[in-house]
Amino acid sequence: MTGGHGPRAALRGAFPSSGPRAAVRVPGRGGGSPASPGPRAAPRPPAARVRRLALGLVAAALLAGCSAGPTEAAPDTPAPSSAEAGLAATPDPSRTPTGRTPDGTLLVADFGSDTVTFVDPGKDGSGRGGAPIASVEVGTAPYGLVVGEDGRAWVATAEGVAVVDTRERTRLALVPYATESGPVTTGEYRGGGMGIALAPDGKHVYVGVNVPGGDGAVEVIDTATREVTGTAPVGMRPFDVDVSPDGREVYATDHDSFDVTAVDADSLKTRRMEVAPYGTEGGLGSWLKPHYAVVRGDGKLLLPFEGERLAVLDPRTGEVTIERMTANTHQHGAALAPDGTLLVVGTGPIGPDDEDPSLTVRSPNGEERVVPLEGPHEDVAVSKDGGTAYVTGGFTRDGYWNGITVVDLDDVSGEPVRLEAGNRPLGIAIL
Repeated sequence: MTGGHGPRAALRGAFPSSGPRAAVRVPGRGGGSPASPGPRAAPRPPAARVRRLALGLVAAALLAGCSAGPTEAAPDTPAPSSAEAGLAATPDPSRTPTGRTPDGTLLVADFGSDTVTFVDPGKDGSGRGGAPIASVEVGTAPYGLVVGEDGRAWVATAEGVAVVDTRERTRLALVPYATESGPVTTGEYRGGGMGIALAPDGKHVYVGVNVPGGDGAVEVIDTATREVTGTAPVGMRPFDVDVSPDGREVYATDHDSFDVTAVDADSLKTRRMEVAPYGTEGGLGSWLKPHYAVVRGDGKLLLPFEGERLAVLDPRTGEVTIERMTANTHQHGAALAPDGTLLVVGTGPIGPDDEDPSLTVRSPNGEERVVPLEGPHEDVAVSKDGGTAYVTGGFTRDGYWNGITVVDLDDVSGEPVRLEAGNRPLGIAIL
């Protein structure tokens, strides 16, 4: 789900009033070549900026992003045909485990169907020799998922939150939403669950519910009773949901309202914090909106924008500071490795001089390595040892592919491995 139809170039020089001015990289690039590792070139000259604005305006008129603007695709727009997107990677029955699902198996949410797929990650988790091993029906257009220590997966679908026993590979329940989100449909703008997170103690699940055309909600599910026990109003299209390390607050990243809503886990009282490092010009038609966030160990939220700016939100004060990024590509999914390394998925260009899809590997000190990816991707998970990243190729617009790219984070010269998996896989977890 990209950030909309509006031009990004016109707002390059804008910085949020809530944070200090930071260096912005706007290097010249040619031919849309893959992103290369390491920091990029010096700032582009003023003439190039004018050129970029003109080209960006033309490109914006041609591209359909994930804003809720007037030129968006209809909520029930069908997915591309198999000829356009490639046949779904179906499980091989001969590979299905006869007992419990092995540790290290990947689980992906198949946005292009009504299933989740279990994937063998191959030898030593490298992707080599891996393949889908089983699928379980969960509900229409599953988006995000989260897995608890008890082996149960909670999957946000258009219909409700599915509960899956990942060890036995069976669906246990479907918890309907308390929020009215319209008819059950598929496609990028469908109503229903999007981001989803689990409390640190495993007692509650928090799911962001999209209400097309209006503000969304975070619903609280008791994991013991599998019932919705509370609802809190949040912003428009809660792309992602995260929980503070102490479990006291829940954070909804509200894509179409340029903000993050903090929800008190006990009282369900809310407060909204604007996160718009390029400003909010363009409204629903803007590309420059928040998508995914991660919560750092100090409780601050990290929200990447366009491979250029990392917004660091302190939820205690609402203050946003900006750090420089180098991939220069539209960004979606994010994850933190155990050592604090930030992984961010670059989905590809939104203008003619942007960089191609990539995975940014950002160390805690801000140094970045940019790993080129083949085609758009959406979300990322990292292995427990921090050595391997798994990037889903589902993407929420056209151009997706049915698989996972596996990146060895320790081998800076190695090539990523492409692993067929699922049907337009978005959310991902490692069992």
